[in-house]
Amino acid sequence: MIDFFLDSYKNAPLWHIALEFLVFVFGILSVWFAKKENIWVYPTGLIATVISVYLLYVAGYIGDMIINAYFSVMSIYGWYVWGKGGTAEDNLPITRTNFNEKIIGVLLFVVTVCVVFGIYKYFDYEINNDNYVDMISSGIFFAGMWYMARKKIENWTLWIIGDIIVVPLYAYRGLGMLSLQYLIFTILAISAYLEWRKILDSKKQIS
Repeated sequence: MIDFFLDSYKNAPLWHIALEFLVFVFGILSVWFAKKENIWVYPTGLIATVISVYLLYVAGYIGDMIINAYFSVMSIYGWYVWGKGGTAEDNLPITRTNFNEKIIGVLLFVVTVCVVFGIYKYFDYEINNDNYVDMISSGIFFAGMWYMARKKIENWTLWIIGDIIVVPLYAYRGLGMLSLQYLIFTILAISAYLEWRKILDSKKQIS
């Protein structure tokens, strides 16, 4: 197993490995801060996603590159929303999605899958089976990131599903460090969901 992960880095430039390690560290920090409702989720996440955009562009994984570019934009948006406490409240509490927000999430998923597919076609990239998995995970993460910015607990459900999908995807592509990172993300996301649910349940008891 160790050889499987290390073999993919034999011919990689040392500074690319260093960049991927930075993504690994700051990505995990970002999820940890998100779990704790700490606004540092966004600056740490921004560092990880900007570096990822470059690495994935070089590797030729357009779908993953697009999703990380979106993460970068949404990190700025989420940073603003969390910093201001939301658009209509002094504080932005953890809540569940309402019907309209669920519809928005579904639309984000569908539009993302279509856009990523269209980009592959536009640039005349060969679409393999792993690219279709890439499109689906991109749609899930797009919706999850939007829910995260609004502090909707469902963001963690989507992160868990998406993480489970991309762990074997990155391993298959030889991106061992990213695969390990998303495995850790899965564990953190499950823990975060349970922690946020406790907060929601405690608010119900108070009310």
